[in-house]
Parts: sequence; C-alpha cells; structure tokens
Amino acid sequence: MVPNALNFYKFLLCFALLGTIGNAAAQSADTLQLTLPQAEKLFLQNNYQLIAQNYQISQVRADIMTAKLFDNPTLDLETQLYNSKTKRFFETSKTEGQYSASVSQLIKLAGKRNKNIQLANAGVTMAEYQYFDLMRTLRFNLRTNFYKIYYAQQSAKLYQEQITSLQKLLAASEEQLKAGNIAMKDIIRIRSLVYSLQTEYNNLENSIEDMETDLKLMTNIKPDANLALVMDTAEEKNYTLDKTVYNNLLDSARTNRADLKLIQSGINYSEKSLMLQKAMAVPDVQFSLLYDLQGSYPNNYVGLGVQIPLPIFNRNQGEIKKAKIAIDAGKNQLSQQEAALENEVFNSYKIALRTESLYNGFDKNFNTDFDKLITEVIKNFKSRNLSLIEFMDFYDSYRQSTLQMNDLKFQRMNAKEEINYVTGSTIFN
Repeated sequence: MVPNALNFYKFLLCFALLGTIGNAAAQSADTLQLTLPQAEKLFLQNNYQLIAQNYQISQVRADIMTAKLFDNPTLDLETQLYNSKTKRFFETSKTEGQYSASVSQLIKLAGKRNKNIQLANAGVTMAEYQYFDLMRTLRFNLRTNFYKIYYAQQSAKLYQEQITSLQKLLAASEEQLKAGNIAMKDIIRIRSLVYSLQTEYNNLENSIEDMETDLKLMTNIKPDANLALVMDTAEEKNYTLDKTVYNNLLDSARTNRADLKLIQSGINYSEKSLMLQKAMAVPDVQFSLLYDLQGSYPNNYVGLGVQIPLPIFNRNQGEIKKAKIAIDAGKNQLSQQEAALENEVFNSYKIALRTESLYNGFDKNFNTDFDKLITEVIKNFKSRNLSLIEFMDFYDSYRQSTLQMNDLKFQRMNAKEEINYVTGSTIFN
C-alpha cells in the first residue's frame, strides 16, 4: 500500500459520505413546479387536439340545423323579349304583351326530413365519442409521460449527487497523488467512473428533454420553461391492486370505453342511414301555382300543377345496399373490438399484478437501510477491509439499485394508468 494512504482514505470517506446523503442543488428561481392535477387542468384547457376535436363537434351539430330546414319555394318568371308586332321590347301590356309566373314548392314524403334529423343527431353522437376517445388516449399519454419524467428526474438527482461528490473526490485524490500518497491507477479508476456517470447523466437529460417537450406540447407550456415535477408520495402508498377484480374491470370497460361506444354509435348511424335511403326511394311531390297572361287558354290563366317522379328505374337500390353493408361491417367491427377489449383488459390486469408482486417483494426501507449500510462500508474501507475497487463497486451497485427502484415505481404507476386507459374509467386516481 502507498505510504500515508490512510490520509487519502479519510478524504475519500468525507466526500463519499457527502455524495451519498447530500441534498440536491437548489432549484433556480424560474423553475416551474408542476403537479399532475395542475398538468391535467392545463391539458383540458389548452390542448390543441382537444380544441380542434371540439370544433369538429360544433361543425357536426350544424348538420342538425341544416336537416331541420325546409326546402325553399321556387319562383319562375317569363316575359317576351321582343314583340315583332308592336316593335317593342318587354311588352307586358294586357292587349299586346305576354308574361307568365309560377311558384312551386317541393314536399318531401316518407318522413325524409325527420329521418335526416335523426341521422344528423347520430352523427353528433359519433363526434362526441370521438372526442371522448381522443381525451382518453391523450390523458393516458399525459399521465404516463408525467410519471416517466418524474422518476427520471429523481434518477437525474442521484447522478448529480454522485458526479459532484466524485469530482470533489477526484480533485482531492489528485492532490494526494502529488504528495505521493496514492497510486495513479486509483486516479484513473475514479476519473473513469466520473466520465461514465457524466455520459449516462447526459443521455438521461436528453431523454428527459424529449419527454418534457411532449408534456409541454400537450399542456401548452412555454418551450423554455424549466419543469420540476412534483408528486405526492401518498399516491404511491394509496395505490393497491388487491381489491380489484378482473371481471369488474371488464364490465367497466364494456360500459365506459369510448371507442366501443363509437363503433356502437356507428352501427346506429348506419341504421338511420338505411331508413333514410329507403325513404329516398319514395318520390317527392312538387306543387306549383301558375299564372299566364295570354300564353294559355283562356287569357289570365291560373293553374295548379303537381309533379312527381315515377320510381320505375331508380328506386335508390345502390344506396340502400351500401347502407345494409355498412351495418354488417359495423357489427363485425364491434365483435372485433369487443375481443380486443377483453384481451387488453386481461393483459393490463396481469401486468399490474406481476408488477405489484415484484414491488411488494422489495424492501420499502431500502434507502434508509442503505444509509446505515454505507456507514458500515465506509468504516470497513477506513479499516482497509475494503479496497478502492470494492468501494467503487458498492457505490455503483447502490446507483443501479436506486435506478431500478425508480424504474419499478414508474412501471407500477404506469400499470395503474394502463388499467384506467383500457377500462375507460378512473379506477385508480
């Protein structure tokens, strides 16, 4: 061993202890602290996709207004351009002139107007379910992204603490190297670990930036905002899966899934369309009232006209067939979606159970126990029962265990969000 190495180890003990139990650096004044409820509120108020889909609903509602309108009457006027007998243009006198006028009104039969209104209402229902399904998907992405960023930020704090402590340790070790109290290989070992941690930390920060970009876009937060996500630790403790039964989750999904209701409303829309297309096969009647000055017998002719197409060739057969096919296609899609729903709920439930079982197998006092453990490790290192390499390995093991615990916590919270997503309801807050 290098002479006076004990002095070096004393330096090492101080910096390692500071690096392990030290607090994270204070956040800058412009940091935006954001909780999940706050993020959801901003999401509902500012998300561009939800706003655009809401406009779509308003547009579809306008179709109801259109369907309620009656057809306009038609006014038909005719006068002679030039009278060759009197040599005058636009002759309209009762003795020598001529003009005619008629007013006609189309009367729709077979309840076409009411059926158009019903079809428009069905279209609004579909648009609303599209909105709810979009919200369900985006909300799941928001909450999942929030948890992922939060636990990634906790891991980033660990890297910051270890890098800071090791940089101090490296500086102190280099001073000991000049005094001849430490070997160069130990310096290289510490420096290599610092570089490795800095690279991992940089990659993690890049990943966090990408995730924060998505979160800012979903909530319309300024791109240059420095986010610090905040989560109540009670949220982890209050989440329990034991009381949740698979059959209850499946029933909830069948009742609340917006995408399933969208397909069901699509079938209803096709049924309304079929009723309308059958009604379209019934001809409409057009009544007209006609006045003719001198072009008919007798003069000052007043007539009543009725016009009705004869459904000999075109009885709307093609559109009726298309509507029937749409109903059959919708029922097939509904069966497929119900099967997919069952698989999604079962898969999410099994993943949640497996993740919960793994989480329950971990010691909840891991961090507290490690603080005590590292104190004992430091004592052993001071007594030269541990080498520098062994101490560094322990240091690395602690980091890996903490990172794995953060990842497991994220998987656990994500599992509950997955259940909320596949059931279309808030089973877990």
